[in-house]
Amino acid sequence: MNMKIAIIGGGGHVGLPLSITLADASEDLNITIIDINKETNELINSSILPFKEDGADIKLKKVINKNLFATDDLNFVKKADVVIVIIGTPVDEYLNPSFKVFKDFIENSIEFFSDNQTVILRSTVYPGTSQKIHQLFNQYNLNIHVAFCPERIAEGKAMIELYSLPQIISGFDEEGVSKATEVFRYLTKDLVYLQPMEAELAKLFTNSWRYIQFATANQYYMLAESMGLDFYKIYHAMTFNYPRTKGFPKAGFAAGPCLFKDTMQLSSVSDNQFFLGHSAMLINEGLPNFIVKQLKKEKNIQELTVGILGMAFKAESDDKRTSLSYKLKNILEFEAKKVLCTDTYIKDPNFLPLTKLIELSDILILATPHQEYKNIQTPKEIIDVWNFIQK
Repeated sequence: MNMKIAIIGGGGHVGLPLSITLADASEDLNITIIDINKETNELINSSILPFKEDGADIKLKKVINKNLFATDDLNFVKKADVVIVIIGTPVDEYLNPSFKVFKDFIENSIEFFSDNQTVILRSTVYPGTSQKIHQLFNQYNLNIHVAFCPERIAEGKAMIELYSLPQIISGFDEEGVSKATEVFRYLTKDLVYLQPMEAELAKLFTNSWRYIQFATANQYYMLAESMGLDFYKIYHAMTFNYPRTKGFPKAGFAAGPCLFKDTMQLSSVSDNQFFLGHSAMLINEGLPNFIVKQLKKEKNIQELTVGILGMAFKAESDDKRTSLSYKLKNILEFEAKKVLCTDTYIKDPNFLPLTKLIELSDILILATPHQEYKNIQTPKEIIDVWNFIQK
């Protein structure tokens, strides 16, 4: 049976991979990306990815303008059987989440929704947000079937993980759960059913757990380095053929658009009693400061030109949102003689090519472990928190 799906915010890092995979899954699915960014829509409709996502380009070319296209016209919501909503949910300057983003969107677009549609919330949200959205539709006397089905992908791996990872399904009535099940069964057979608030917490717990794991490694790194010891010599001893430390991550910048934000959302729901989350935030956000502080102990940084390798928030990505590389850059601009930057994927007229940056820098700091940097050959010192560069 033919199903029309509109994906609000479908041109972003979460929405576009989902749009492409659904369109590729069946010609019976007609997918409309609705995004306010007209430039992004033009790129998508021209079979061009607006950002890096491994494996997505081939499938986009296959489905675009067949059963997938992009627009900024909300009128296509009226024609949809299912509306998937993917709206960014940032915390404010006080690290508090806000319902206003969703409330404003629904109130400003309510005329485009109609009875018996299923609305699937895909964004990571503050616990209770799905309930509020369900109630908001009821206030407008609309019989909308609201479901919450959080995304679980890692950027860059979406085209694999949308098929391989179990999908959490939740909703407020049988129709919403049934329709969400029908949609996501095109991608995976592994479906896990929860109540909406359970599903909201499952996603937040997952992201904060990862953030805390990274903070643990970063705390150990800073402790060892502060004592003049080689953290990775200790790390090897801890993890070598020892199953109980198998999942222990290496040190490195832990940032991006999700982990920090979602940890702070949990902190807010706990009335700021989520001490593990707060500690993780202070540790992870403090790593750039620690690197500069250690560098100042060893060298007269005011006389040095420092080169930063990698500005994306994670390896093999062009996404710079909340990247700690920029925090490192800001600190160094206050402390060092000069700061130079390069990145394999981010296009910035102020960045230098890798070879030029190495030539002009006195010392290098690996901020993002792109594969291009793995085999760098230079006599200049490289600060490598990740223990990534081949020695």
